[in-house]
Amino acid sequence: MGKILLAHGSGGKLSHELIEKYFLPYFKNPFLELLNDQAVFDVHSRVAFTTDSYVVDPIFFPGGNIGDLAINGTVNDLSMAGAKPLYLSAGFILEEGFPIKELEEILASMKKAADEASVIIVTGDTKVVNKGKADKIFINTSGIGIIEKPVNISANNLKIGDKIIISGAIGEHGIAVMTKREGLEFKKEIKSDTAPLNSLVADMLSASTDIHALRDPTRGGLATILKEFAISSNVGIVIYEDKIPVKDEVSGACEILGLDPLFVANEGRLIASVFPESAEAVLKAMRKNKYGRDAEIIGEVAAEHKGVVILKTRIGGKRVIDMLMGEQLPRIC
Repeated sequence: MGKILLAHGSGGKLSHELIEKYFLPYFKNPFLELLNDQAVFDVHSRVAFTTDSYVVDPIFFPGGNIGDLAINGTVNDLSMAGAKPLYLSAGFILEEGFPIKELEEILASMKKAADEASVIIVTGDTKVVNKGKADKIFINTSGIGIIEKPVNISANNLKIGDKIIISGAIGEHGIAVMTKREGLEFKKEIKSDTAPLNSLVADMLSASTDIHALRDPTRGGLATILKEFAISSNVGIVIYEDKIPVKDEVSGACEILGLDPLFVANEGRLIASVFPESAEAVLKAMRKNKYGRDAEIIGEVAAEHKGVVILKTRIGGKRVIDMLMGEQLPRIC
C-alpha cells in the first residue's frame, strides 16, 4: 500500500487501516485512541478557540513542511490571545495517489511540533478526493487554549506610547517557500522560521502582563499586521527601518524577486504592542527564549495620523505603509 486510494476515504476497512496503521501511531493519546467523532475534556477558565487551513505549495520546503506548519500556526494563533494551547484537531484532505511515505513524513513532523508545543491532537478526520481534484494534501487544524493571566490582548487595544516589538528577523518563511517553488538557489539556504511561539509568549507574560496586542505576521507580513493594528485601535504607528531585523540573504532574495520583506509571510515571529514602561523587561525576557533572541523594539504607537503606519527610512525620509494589495505570494501557508 504505497499510495492513497479513493477507498481510503470510504469509511470502510481501508479507512480504518489508514487511521490505525498510520495516524494513531503518531498521535496516540487517551482522547484519540477512543476513535470517537469528538473529544470530551474539562476546561475551567477563559477559553481561546481558533481554526485554520493549510494549502502551502510546495508541501515540503527548507525548514519545514505542511505538517509542522499546521501545528505551529494553530498554536501561535492561540498564543496571540495570551492563551496556553492545550488541544488540537487535525483534518486531512488527501488526493488519490498521494504517497504514503510522504504522509508519514508529514505526520512525524506534526507529532514533533505538537510535542514541542505541549499540545495534544485529540480528534480528527480524513477525506480522500479523486486525483486532480485537490493538490496532494490539505490540512485543517482547530485549537483550544486557556487564558490564565488577567490580560486583554487584542488588535483594538493598542495605547498611545506603546512600544512595538518584533521577535526576530522577518521574511524567512515566505522566501523559503518561494525559492523552493521556483527552483531558485542562493549561496546560503533560506529556511522557514516556522516555530511554536507559546513558550515565548509565556515568558513575555511572566515579565509583564502590560501587553496590549500580539499577532503573528503570516500572510501580508509585518506591514499588513501593523496597518490592521492602526485601524483597529484608531492610532498612528511609527516604525524605523534601521531597527527592523532582515537577514542579508532574505534582503538579497527579495531584491532579486522584486518583493518587499515588509510584506513577506512569517510563521515563527510575533509582533507585540507593549506598555512603554514594561517594554524593556518584556524585550529582555524575549531574548532569553530561543525564538526571541533577535527581538527588537522597532517603533511606537502615536496619537498623530490615526489609522496610518509610517516608516522612517534609513536616509531620514518617511514612507506610508499600507496593507498588502492582492496576493504577493499565493499558497504560502
